[in-house]
Amino acid sequence: MLQCGQNQTQVALDFSLSLAHPRGMAKDSKVIAANAAFYAAFSTGDFAGMERMWADDDGISCIHPGWPAIVGRATVIGSWRDILQNPERPQIVCAEPQAIVDGDSARVLCIEIVDGTALAAANHFRRVGDGWRLVHHQSSPIAQIVEQAEDDRTSHRVH
Repeated sequence: MLQCGQNQTQVALDFSLSLAHPRGMAKDSKVIAANAAFYAAFSTGDFAGMERMWADDDGISCIHPGWPAIVGRATVIGSWRDILQNPERPQIVCAEPQAIVDGDSARVLCIEIVDGTALAAANHFRRVGDGWRLVHHQSSPIAQIVEQAEDDRTSHRVH
């Protein structure tokens, strides 16, 4: 039986497996699934699931958008507890995940859509047994390119 969040994880995994990928998906599928589980835990407010996603050592870190760096398991997990318990936490969707696996380390680069705003995100994982555990998460706003209308550019030219 699927528990809350598992169905979203499976849907995200099924979608990501259907995408064309330059590297062998067998190598990347478990880290993509771990990344999907991270976002499913966030979306459903599953603190226990979020806590299980992170490595068990004090070498973990996190940089939430607009926050200073957080280092250490207690502080990182505490930040997620506070975020997930907030009834007004933002809605978040992971888009375009790309896994880069190097032995027992991996990172997933993706776009987070947070309440309609795009953020660039990097989730770093370490292989633990047969699974992947988070050791670092970072996301930040993507600079917007502002294009001036042609009329604005021509009106400022010196003739």
